[in-house]
Amino acid sequence: GSPAGFALRDHWFWSTVLHEGARRVAWALQLVLLLAIWWPFGVLRRLSRRERAGMFVTAMLILLVISGFKTIDTTSCPWDLAEFGGQASYVSHWSWGVRDGGAGHCFPAGHASAAFCFLPGYFWLRRTAPRHARLWLAATLIAAMTLGLAQQVRGAHYLSHTLWTGWISWAVASL
Repeated sequence: GSPAGFALRDHWFWSTVLHEGARRVAWALQLVLLLAIWWPFGVLRRLSRRERAGMFVTAMLILLVISGFKTIDTTSCPWDLAEFGGQASYVSHWSWGVRDGGAGHCFPAGHASAAFCFLPGYFWLRRTAPRHARLWLAATLIAAMTLGLAQQVRGAHYLSHTLWTGWISWAVASL
């Protein structure tokens, strides 16, 4: 970014494909995961209905936890900071309750959570299908970091937001 803002904030690839499009794909995959509770396919057949339901519920719980943190967070996104053409002052996302003069609600990275919410698949599959579990984990992490990068390029998040979103998601998924 620069004092004029983030040049790629509205670029079609970062904004339309990796932001809007990826969000739609993530919700479609969540719907597939929901339907797989009753009509399993592929490696999901190795899990019981209860385990498939647990995977889906845990994925939704991750989204709820990340969304909950965002609701109470008061720090603004990079594109809102004065250094990048906005009005807000930089305040660490760990300074709970401290307002920065901007919109707030930037931490953690909600967009990356659209992929990190699939982490429960690794935990549910690792006992019955360890190879598939590792592939699931790799695909989830690649997707999450790609979505995080897209938002960083656009000025919506810092790398730390994506990494903390991953850690929070991992903690919820491992319960």
